[in-house]
Amino acid sequence: MEQESLLHPRYQEMIDQAKDTFWDYLGCELLEASTEKVVIRLNAQQHHLNLIGIVHGGVTSSLLDNAMGIVLMLARPDEKIVTTNLNVQFVAPMQPGELIVTAELVHQTRKMLTASGRVTDAQGRLGTLGTGTFRVI
Repeated sequence: MEQESLLHPRYQEMIDQAKDTFWDYLGCELLEASTEKVVIRLNAQQHHLNLIGIVHGGVTSSLLDNAMGIVLMLARPDEKIVTTNLNVQFVAPMQPGELIVTAELVHQTRKMLTASGRVTDAQGRLGTLGTGTFRVI
C-alpha cells in the first residue's frame, strides 16, 4: 500500500491540537506522517538527560509511544486510541543531539492495534526499539 504523502492531510490539525501538551513539552517535530508510517525528530538537550549524561529512558519511551500513537490515529482518524502495553528495549545509550523516531502500523483488528518503532541518532545508530499494543475506546 503506497503512502499517501510525506505529511498526512490532518498534519496541521494534529500540530494545533498538540500545542501545550506533553508532545509540545518534549519538543517533538513531525517530519513524515501517513497511515502507515510516522517519523518524528527531537533535538535532545540537557533537560532530556539522566544523571549519567545520556538521554533518559523515559524520553525515548515517550517518543516511541507518541510516534506509534500518531500513526494509529492517522490510520483510524475517527476513533480514540489508547496505549495498553508498551514494550521498550534499550539497545544502546543515546547521546544529546538529534534523535529520529520511526513508527509503523504492524497489525489491526476492530478494537486492537499493534505498532512498532525505533529511535536512532543522526548517524542512524539504533538506541531504542519498541512495540505497542493499543485499544480503540
